Amino acid sequence: MEDPSIRVKVSGEQKEESKGWRKVLKKLGNWLAHKDKDQRLKDMRGNLSLVATVIATMTFQSALNPPGGVRAPKESEGKVVCSDDIWPCPGESVLAYTMQKDYTSFLIWNTTCFISSSAVCLLLVSGFPLNHRFFTWLLSIGMCITITSLALTYMYGAQMVTSEPVWEKSTSMFGIVIKIWTALLVLVAFVLCLRLFFWILTKRIAKPKQ
Repeated sequence: MEDPSIRVKVSGEQKEESKGWRKVLKKLGNWLAHKDKDQRLKDMRGNLSLVATVIATMTFQSALNPPGGVRAPKESEGKVVCSDDIWPCPGESVLAYTMQKDYTSFLIWNTTCFISSSAVCLLLVSGFPLNHRFFTWLLSIGMCITITSLALTYMYGAQMVTSEPVWEKSTSMFGIVIKIWTALLVLVAFVLCLRLFFWILTKRIAKPKQ
C-alpha cells in the first residue's frame, strides 16, 4: 500500500515546480513588456500613422508615375492617339513593355506595400483598442510586411532604371543587404510572436480554474 506521506511529498514537489515555471514565465513576460505602456501606445499611434501615410503616398505615386516614366500622349483633334503601330500607348509605362518581368515584380511589391500600409491606417482610425496585445501585434506585423515590400519595391525599381554594367557591379552589395534585412526581419518577427505567445500563456495560467 502506498504511503500517504510520499503522495503528499510528490504533490508538493509538483506544486513547487509549477510555481517555478510561473515565475520564469512572469519574468520573461516582464522583460518583453514595455515599462510605460500608456506613453508607448500614444507614441506608437502617432508614429505608425505618420509612417503608414507617407509610405501609402509614396507607393501610390510610384504606381501612377512609375520608374522610367510614361509615354507622353500625342494629341490629335482633342483625342489621344493610340494604335497598333504605337506602343506603349500614350500614358502607359515604358518599362512595362521593355522590361515586363521586372516591372511585374515591381508592381506586385508596390501594390503589396500600398495595401498593407493602407490596412495599417485603417486599423489605426477604426477605433480598435491599441492597449490590446493582439491588435498591437497585428499592427507591428503589418508594418513589417509594409517595410519589407517597400524595400523590394526599391530594389526592383533601381534595377530597372540602372544600366546593366552598373547593376552587375552592385548585385553583390544588394545580396548582402538582403541577407542582413532577412535576418533582422526574422529577429523582429520572432520577438513579436514571442511577446504574443507569452501574453496568451500568461492569460491562460492566470485564468482561474473552475
